[in-house]
Amino acid sequence: MAEETTNTKEGQSRFSVPDGAVLTLLGSRDENLRLAEELLDADVHVRGNEITLSGDPADVAFAERVFTELVTLASRGQPIGQDTVRRTVAMLSSNAVESPAEVLSLDIISRRGRTIRPKTLNQKHYVDAIDKNTIVFGIGPAGTGKTYLAMAKAVQALQAKQVNRIILTRPAVEAGERLGYLPGTLYEKIDPYLRPLYDALHDMVDPESIPRLTQAGTIEVAPLAYMRGRAQPIFTPVLTPDGFRPIGSLRVGDLVIGSNGEPTPVLGVYPQGEKDIYRVSAQDGSSTLSCGDHLWTVRTASDRRRNKPWRVLETKEMIGNLRAAHARRYELPLLSAPVCHPEREVPMDPYALGLLLGDGCMTGSTTPTFATMDPELALALDVRVPGIGVRRKSEVDYTINRLRMPGDVITLENPVTAILRRLGLLGTRSHSKFIPDEYLHNTAEVRLGVLQGLLDTDGGPVTQLGRTCRIQYTTTSPRLRDGVIEIVRSLGGVAYVRCRVAEGRKPGLAKGREVGYRHDAYVIDIRLPEGVEPFRLPRKRDKYHAAGGGGRPMRFIDSIEPAGRAEAVCIQVAAEDSLYVTEDYLLTHNTLNDAFIILDEAQNTTPEQMKMFLTRLGFGSKIVVTGDITQIDLPGGQRSGLKIVKEILDGVDDVHFSVLTSQDVVRHRLVGDIVDAYEKWQVEQDNIDQNGRHHGPGARRGNQRRGR
Repeated sequence: MAEETTNTKEGQSRFSVPDGAVLTLLGSRDENLRLAEELLDADVHVRGNEITLSGDPADVAFAERVFTELVTLASRGQPIGQDTVRRTVAMLSSNAVESPAEVLSLDIISRRGRTIRPKTLNQKHYVDAIDKNTIVFGIGPAGTGKTYLAMAKAVQALQAKQVNRIILTRPAVEAGERLGYLPGTLYEKIDPYLRPLYDALHDMVDPESIPRLTQAGTIEVAPLAYMRGRAQPIFTPVLTPDGFRPIGSLRVGDLVIGSNGEPTPVLGVYPQGEKDIYRVSAQDGSSTLSCGDHLWTVRTASDRRRNKPWRVLETKEMIGNLRAAHARRYELPLLSAPVCHPEREVPMDPYALGLLLGDGCMTGSTTPTFATMDPELALALDVRVPGIGVRRKSEVDYTINRLRMPGDVITLENPVTAILRRLGLLGTRSHSKFIPDEYLHNTAEVRLGVLQGLLDTDGGPVTQLGRTCRIQYTTTSPRLRDGVIEIVRSLGGVAYVRCRVAEGRKPGLAKGREVGYRHDAYVIDIRLPEGVEPFRLPRKRDKYHAAGGGGRPMRFIDSIEPAGRAEAVCIQVAAEDSLYVTEDYLLTHNTLNDAFIILDEAQNTTPEQMKMFLTRLGFGSKIVVTGDITQIDLPGGQRSGLKIVKEILDGVDDVHFSVLTSQDVVRHRLVGDIVDAYEKWQVEQDNIDQNGRHHGPGARRGNQRRGR
């Protein structure tokens, strides 16, 4: 833009506008030019593509800045309307640091030729704050673009793969109604409250793709009341470093086990009242209870092939959609490392105990014995238990004797018998053996040692052509079955169990004679993660690795069935992925990771709801809270959570409060005037008490003259 200035008694500036920008600058029928003449004190004359400004030097200088900004916008191909002119004048009048061209040309997202960008300086500051902070509050009157810009930033973050999902919510109390008493289905009930969010979403995302994104859990739209219902019944077991505890007994600060096997503290406990409950079962027989809104980290076979991240779905989203071409659709995550339990002192080497549980006789009526065809196992038992000698009695039978030392008396108890008595195992038989708790809830090394002893005796590798090797273990003891399954799951593996019923089975043969089966047999198929060695016996270990090892353990959701109603509670944990171990070592969570979450109409939240919502924040997520504190619809004079949250969080790092005013209204210009008029009226009303007495200037003199 060429510029030529002549200094006379009045200021004057003359400059030319690029040919391609003239029509855009002047507007249809010169409407932009006429508005500029109204708003500027300098005289404006246009001839061709040349504009001349004249008048007071200060007015000319200001008008020149206005036209410079408008020409810059027009040269960039941006449309210029009367609103653009007004906003440019307003921004320059406020002596803002940013130039109007910089503010009005900040593109957020574009769709079908339409670009969404901030239109006022405060709106730009609001958008910038969303980029820079994890939690942003946008507070201001209707029409200031609080929700619309937040939605645009959410879609931008999703498209840029900065987040995996968008969650849109608002409290459903605008009309003072309770959802439960409204007619129709849940979605028919909530639709009127969420329609503004849907409308904004349709402006930014292809409407045909919204149902697909909603089905996949990429976009979730729900009332605030339904966001907090991600819960489990209060009696549901949750794994802690000391074993399983009911979720209802947990308190803030307690430790639970996360997906990496490490303890993680509980950050929040939120009672939910009575909820509809579902039993979520996996194909390996594991199951747990949760409400319909409870969150599950899952992935499909397509997700795995395409190397897509795990998705987060609610229980109710998966109901009726559990199969894909007859295959189970949703895979569940497994522990990425063995569970870390505190180390506990044990009276016997864990591998030796596993050997005795597998092939040892511990009835207590005779000297303890051990039966095996592998001499290596008898030797291992001999060297791992002090004070005993394992003596070969026959080809497969060994006697475990106490080693006598000089001075010993014959009445001293066999060390193995003494340990078995201490552990409560003395007198147990093959159908009643069990893994003592001090071994079951001990370090990963102790648990693995017991499992290796059991597998070296009563287990083994099972090879199949063209497939990886699974591990099979058989026992007639229900308690031993459950202990083996628990150890396998605690190490990050999976275990499938089937029962061979004793009744009706063809008798076996022992030394040529038939021997009937007196107890059911439990056959457990095991898959352990890579790096967890199931065998110490060389012949079994070599066969296992020759077949390629155990492959990758996998667990899929098999069914989701109603399970009545129950009191429920949800917890928030500090783990980075927000996962914790629940019943049967299933991994689940309640908080919202890698999500862009928008809470709209937040002035209608209670302080308790606001705290609940903000503490749902997970890792990699961003929260934007919008509301107008002059339009509170909470019943019964309840306090607004939005009004007090600034007092509570003011000064907290990574939390920002953006305040928009009537000057930021981007609807019809009358809306801004209406907002200003109402604010003025409210100030006047605040100066009048319930008795009609004025508290403005001079009120006391007036009251005194009336004898008050």
